[in-house]
Amino acid sequence: MSKENVLGIIPARGGSKGIPKKNIMPIVGKPLIQYTIDAALGSKMLTKVIVSTDNKEIAKFSKKFGAEVPFIRPKHLATDNAKTLDVAIHAVHEMEKIDKKKFDVAVILQPTTPLRKTKHIDEAVRLLINNKDSDSVISVVEVGANHPLRMKRIVDGVLVNYIDQGQEDTRPRQHLPPVYIRNGALYITRRDILLSGSLTGRKTRAYVMPPEYSINIDSILDVPLAEYLLKQEKHKK
Repeated sequence: MSKENVLGIIPARGGSKGIPKKNIMPIVGKPLIQYTIDAALGSKMLTKVIVSTDNKEIAKFSKKFGAEVPFIRPKHLATDNAKTLDVAIHAVHEMEKIDKKKFDVAVILQPTTPLRKTKHIDEAVRLLINNKDSDSVISVVEVGANHPLRMKRIVDGVLVNYIDQGQEDTRPRQHLPPVYIRNGALYITRRDILLSGSLTGRKTRAYVMPPEYSINIDSILDVPLAEYLLKQEKHKK
């Protein structure tokens, strides 16, 4: 059990251009945000779990599923251009005023990654707490076939290697050096680093997640895959 005060923040604004009402759209019988709330409430490492939203309907759903919604997010932090960093800083400030205590770590849990489990949250938070020299932990996944050594630019209609190797790299994917990309499931940052204006700080630890837990619902094309994987998870139980 952590001795640190760890704030779990689920950012869920009402507006979404790609998928209307995305955060509460039904996915395999549950509103999307419920998967993240359930995983967060099961955590032994999170001291408190809140939802930061500007939307009354999302707030109602979140409270129903057990999360706290102690404030309504200001409109200027709920636009398409609002930064996750600013939303997290606002949440920390608000909760420290409400609870009259200081949090040590902030954990940002985007509701668009429904396959992320409680164990992922706990393992990643422990990774930061056990490594005092690190400022943050970010979850990542291997890029797989979309490897940067295979990527191209188009110059005057001609394909050019994005990373110049002097030749075409035709090695099988398994022979390429592993490369990782953020999967959006976990951003864990020490409070003082976050409030200084950085989501990561200078030293970020990697928490590697398998591809099947890394689906991030960004567009409607991501929904069928997420539903398929969630159904597979239900069958395992």
